[in-house]
Amino acid sequence: MTEGAGRRARGGGGSVRRAERTAVSFDVAKYISRNIPNFEILNEEALQIIEHNAETVLEEIGVNFIDNPAALERWRAAGADVKGERVHIPRGLARKLCATAPSSFTQHARNSSRNVEVGGRNLVLAPVYGPPFVRDRTGGRRYATMADFENFVKLGYMSKWLHHSGGTVCEPTDIPVNKRHLDMLRAHMVLSDKPYMGSVTEPDRAADSVEMSKLLFGADFVDQNVVMTSLININSPLTFDSTMMGALEVYAAAGQAAIISPFIVGGAMAPVTVAGTLTQVLAEVLAGVAYSQLVRAGAPVIFGAFVTSIDMNSGAPTFGTPEAAHITYGAGQLARRLKLPYRSGGAFCGSKLPDAQAAYESANSLNMALLAGVNFMLHACGWLEGGLVSSYEKFVMDADQLGTLHHLAQGVMMDTNGQAMDAIHEVGPGGHYLGCEHTQANFKTAFWRSDLFDYKPFETWYEEGARDTETLANNRVAKMLGDYQAPALDEGIREAIDDYVARKKAAVPDAFI
Repeated sequence: MTEGAGRRARGGGGSVRRAERTAVSFDVAKYISRNIPNFEILNEEALQIIEHNAETVLEEIGVNFIDNPAALERWRAAGADVKGERVHIPRGLARKLCATAPSSFTQHARNSSRNVEVGGRNLVLAPVYGPPFVRDRTGGRRYATMADFENFVKLGYMSKWLHHSGGTVCEPTDIPVNKRHLDMLRAHMVLSDKPYMGSVTEPDRAADSVEMSKLLFGADFVDQNVVMTSLININSPLTFDSTMMGALEVYAAAGQAAIISPFIVGGAMAPVTVAGTLTQVLAEVLAGVAYSQLVRAGAPVIFGAFVTSIDMNSGAPTFGTPEAAHITYGAGQLARRLKLPYRSGGAFCGSKLPDAQAAYESANSLNMALLAGVNFMLHACGWLEGGLVSSYEKFVMDADQLGTLHHLAQGVMMDTNGQAMDAIHEVGPGGHYLGCEHTQANFKTAFWRSDLFDYKPFETWYEEGARDTETLANNRVAKMLGDYQAPALDEGIREAIDDYVARKKAAVPDAFI
């Protein structure tokens, strides 16, 4: 199995080619390239105030690096003032260190046509991440299993508007905590050919992710290219724990991408004001990105901002709110000034069901992220109940609506066809455009159309069972999973991955905490 260690692994052999010829075909859209401007809510004075205040936080208040003596030594050597586990970063030092991080990078997929460009004017869409529960129309709300995890990977693979397979699309609670990352990563590698995320729940699990990726792509290729993105959450406010930082150290050292992301619930983990929250977000990101560059200068990173507000009566997080939009827009401006790719947004909602509340909140959040200039959007589909639940029906409902983001991002076409002067001349006063040459030439692509929603007349809709959107989505899930065929993969590579998973799982006893 070492023959491919020095090159990128590719599907090969007659069996792979035969599988490709008989596979179910479906369209997959390229990542979004925006032709519309970003919405910028902060003026230059406001941006400078926030940047000044963030530097003050780093210098005067400092950040904690918990249970990580090596991190403290790195900071001390870089010129920071370390007192116990508190790191005070002199004004300008973190920003200087951040300058070595790339402004964009390519994340490679095992199918090179699925590669994504993270940064610039691009937007990459990835599914929900992290819920311990799943829900579907027939089974209700329940703890997630590995079978559920594999189903969501399959749905993501077959979803036209999703560009990325994601990471912990749900938490498979039927597999021991210390072993489930192996099965999860294998599912992304084998059941999909889109880019994927690595494990971050322990540094050694991050190391497993790197080693398994070497089996899939080849060791030299992984050393020289980005094949994984990982989510490194900051323990807001202003605390970097050893688990997340340990995973970051593994990925940075391996040249793999990390999203440095404060986890902000306004009023609980950050101030209740927009400017105050943006100050804390920027301070935390500066410290996290700078630390990644201390591990390996040039390591790819993404400026992350997971931000929501809080219901001051119940304490529950709220989504799709104006305050969250203000913060998301402002954080995008701050990320661009640092010349870093930006992660935020998603199909966020607090609803317990894929209902009108879920739709309103998710639509607000998705459009906000598009206009904010987000480059990597986690949670783009499937999120329910404040992130506690991965919903089958909402997954396909959200994935369908991601098509609107693609079309909005195209902007207004102003070429000769877009101006449509020939059509206006042809039809003239009092006519109609249904049969004109321009309409006939453009009707297939003129308007975005949902593949899920019901546009039939009332009588037809009623005769077909008066199905609501959740019912249609439930039917769509069943059809997609019924049609699913795994993408072709060299059998030797699959065997090597399976062998690695089996050996690692056999080497340690089960642990469920």
